[in-house]
Amino acid sequence: MAEGSILTIILNYRTPEMTLRSAEAALAEMRDLPGEVLVIDNGSGDGSWEALQQGAKQRGWLENSQFRLIRSEVNGGFGAGMNIGFAAGLSDGSAPDYYYLLNSDAFVQGTTIGTLRDFLADHPGAGLAGSFVKGTDDVPHCTAFRFPSIAGEFEMAARTGLFSRLLAPWVVAIGLPKTESQVDWTAGASLMIRRPVIDAIGGFDETFFLYFEETDLCRRAAQAGWRTHYVPDSIVAHEGSASTGMKQWTRTPAYWFQSRSHYFRKTHGAFYAAVATLARVAGCLVYGLRRLLQGKPQADPDYFLRDLIIHDLRPAARPAPSTSTSSVSASSVSETRLHTPVPEDLK
Repeated sequence: MAEGSILTIILNYRTPEMTLRSAEAALAEMRDLPGEVLVIDNGSGDGSWEALQQGAKQRGWLENSQFRLIRSEVNGGFGAGMNIGFAAGLSDGSAPDYYYLLNSDAFVQGTTIGTLRDFLADHPGAGLAGSFVKGTDDVPHCTAFRFPSIAGEFEMAARTGLFSRLLAPWVVAIGLPKTESQVDWTAGASLMIRRPVIDAIGGFDETFFLYFEETDLCRRAAQAGWRTHYVPDSIVAHEGSASTGMKQWTRTPAYWFQSRSHYFRKTHGAFYAAVATLARVAGCLVYGLRRLLQGKPQADPDYFLRDLIIHDLRPAARPAPSTSTSSVSASSVSETRLHTPVPEDLK
């Protein structure tokens, strides 16, 4: 097994009991690995902070040197929360060799964390590595992707076999490789990142509140010369959308459209972003015609096409791109140090 310290970062947003379960599974594996598990309450404001503290106490983590708990008063989104973790580092003030991002509704299986760490250690050009993710019902989740494109937007919306075959090189969800494979990007539900990657590209772009943030991170890493890999021997069970409620969406929230638009505009420019939206609209119309003629079921939430067009016509309302490491002020972050005190000479 390779060496190298790991900071496992788990964000909580109004799911304290599930977060504690996720942390418990991570801590069980981290017993044999150098590093810590850091849980961040991401501005829940619903009693989650107190529940996390009480849960940690009941589980005997108060004396566990590998567990820490941080509270952010502000919910800046997934990227902003993870940036707090990057900035926090290890409890002795040092930076870890690897950051491991784990969803609060994801549960490591076996040697998930060590497998990802060892893979990166054995492949110097690899900067990020993601897991095989399955539902708690054992159904695999797609976590291997190509970067979004104009052709990919049309194919995704059209949901038609003919177009999927013709546009195969641009299909975003590439299917799950059986063996380790290089991919454009992988899901942040279980993602190991080599520290020099964060040093080089500055963490997440906090303009993305939720969705597309890991896509952007992997693209910027690629531009800096770091590869992203899918590692199927690293396995995570994922509840899925516990914090976002995506499975129950009756209407797509504004932040999804804002994140999508920001990604295309930032990556390719305003003209490309506009054409990508036109391609998505065209694909939606193709599938709409299939629904009319073939009785296909509704695939998108209510008003999706209308909301897509409206949000794309309002670029001035979106914030300017940000690449800051963290926009959350120090005064809005507090920490419960559930470990032995840091020696004065290390503070």
